[in-house]
Parts: sequence; structure tokens; C-alpha cells
Amino acid sequence: MILTPHLVVSGAAEASAFYTKAFDAVEVMRMPEQDGNRLMHVEMKIGNQKLFMCDDFPEYNCGNSRSAKTLGGTPITLHLEVADCDAAMAKAEKAGATVTMPASDMFWGDRYGKVVDPFGLEWAFSTPLKK
Repeated sequence: MILTPHLVVSGAAEASAFYTKAFDAVEVMRMPEQDGNRLMHVEMKIGNQKLFMCDDFPEYNCGNSRSAKTLGGTPITLHLEVADCDAAMAKAEKAGATVTMPASDMFWGDRYGKVVDPFGLEWAFSTPLKK
């Protein structure tokens, strides 16, 4: 069994470019809507993990938007374990993310911090501390 996050964003093409710049993601494929304005599906890889996303299509959801930006946030945090938490957060911030929890050493043994990306999604970064 494989679990793959599937994100709904307002601006999937822009999100793909952001994730490439901020997280070294690689876009594997994209499927544009027939009119070419939105993306029905994007597959990306971050490290060796898949990430799917699509543009928001309110017309297929009873007229309701499902993107984190229009909902005012999301209860989901996407977690990245990285070699250097501080460097990964700085790269994401430079790409346009907003730091919401600066990196610090946590009692559970990780260096840990969080950002919100320009699409309203929260990302956490952790690096296990060496003892």
C-alpha cells in the first residue's frame, strides 16, 4: 500500500514551480484541462515520494472551493524529514513561503520548524538531532 497526498490548490502550475524551487521537487507529468487554463492533475516527486495536485474546480464540488487558500487554511501538515532543517526552511522562505514556527531543537529529539506556502498549505521540516 502506498499513501500519496493529493492537494487541491488555486494555481497548480504556479504551485508546481514553487515546489520545484522550494523543495527540489520534480514534476513527473501534468494533465491540463481542455481549455488549457487549469490543471486537472499534476504528479510530482519530492525525494522518493509522490505528490499529486490539481487546480481547484468548484464547479465539480457543488460550487464550493476546496483549496486551502480559499478555506482559510487546512488542518493537514505536510512533513518533510530533511538533512538540514534550517537550510530547507530558508530555501522555502526564499522561494516565497512564510515561516510560522522558526526551527528549534525539540524535546522529542528533532530540529523542527514550519512554513506556510503561497497556496495556504503548511509544511513542517525536521532533522533528527545527533546525540
